[in-house]
Amino acid sequence: MKLKFGMVGGGNGAFIGAFHRQGAIMDDLAELAAGCFSRRWDKNTECAESWGVRDMSRVYHDYQEMAQAEGAREDGIDFVSIVTPNNTHYPAAKAFLEQGIHVVCDKPLTMTVAEAEELAALAKDKGLLFAVTYTYAGYAIIRQAREMVRAGAIGKLLHIRAEFPQEWFIVAQATGVSEQAPWRLDKSQAGESGCTADMCTHIEHLVSAMSGLHPEQVLAQFDFCLGHVLENNVNVLAKYPGGVTGTLWASQVATGHELDLSVELFGDKGSIRWTHKDNNAIWYTPVNEAPQYITIGRDYTCPESSRLMRGITGAPVGFSEAFGNIYRSFMMALAAHKAGTEDPSYTYPTVDDGVWGMKFIHACLESHRQGNAWVPLG
Repeated sequence: MKLKFGMVGGGNGAFIGAFHRQGAIMDDLAELAAGCFSRRWDKNTECAESWGVRDMSRVYHDYQEMAQAEGAREDGIDFVSIVTPNNTHYPAAKAFLEQGIHVVCDKPLTMTVAEAEELAALAKDKGLLFAVTYTYAGYAIIRQAREMVRAGAIGKLLHIRAEFPQEWFIVAQATGVSEQAPWRLDKSQAGESGCTADMCTHIEHLVSAMSGLHPEQVLAQFDFCLGHVLENNVNVLAKYPGGVTGTLWASQVATGHELDLSVELFGDKGSIRWTHKDNNAIWYTPVNEAPQYITIGRDYTCPESSRLMRGITGAPVGFSEAFGNIYRSFMMALAAHKAGTEDPSYTYPTVDDGVWGMKFIHACLESHRQGNAWVPLG
């Protein structure tokens, strides 16, 4: 039997809402049964109809009404996807957790570290699963990279370099039209951080997904280009456990870069490099040996990576599939959980990863406030 899920937000043509819905239904493991997709009732019902909600009585005016109603139903939703501006993640997630409903939430998890830690504790206390959609960690080849690092393919990790340059902000300034939602530029909805919360937190999690490490300390430099109130260019020096160092750069004003995310891990026996432009593969280079081009779905790739393959070897895999992989792993884990078993092989970004993301954002903000000082992720 399919899982039933609901959505909070994602309507009104929001591009990320469509990716969440497509990701959840991609493998035919769930159906959309309920939601409050927009603050405007006409758009709300219009979205519900176009997305195939069968029972229009399960279209709600707000997330509070939805959480209480679905929590009281015997056939209520199994999980909710929260696809709203940052400032509503915490209250919406808390409302559903309190009703015993599992949660998938967009990143960043909350507005503060304290809120994130409260959600993590509440989910644990109630025995509920909680995923955070750090999308880029959903690519199957990232699991292969993690397994190779774990197996010692690059030896002792020495240094990490990660970049996420985009041009959308500076293009929007020039054209007056933005491909990103306007709320991302509104401090009251986005929070105290701009580029760090929106993009650099993706880098932090992706590095963790590949290396298994979170930073212990960071030193951040913020640029507020073109007089914007939130930082739109950030450089971060990071110190990881074991003496590993890192350099992270994210930008919204990098003209000529549409979405050029990349991560490189350097060890004493070799390196691994991944880029979003070639997201099906990694370059593995042992020291003083020829580089190896490793793709997904081959006999030599690890089981967890191969399990996420949907097409034939060499077929392009895209952004939608990355969302689908996170949802697929979450839903398989949820099905096992509902059956009274646990399967740790189904991995996905969890609420604990969301907490780390908030600690990273907070530490970068503190570093900036202190004149670019080293700040621990306490």
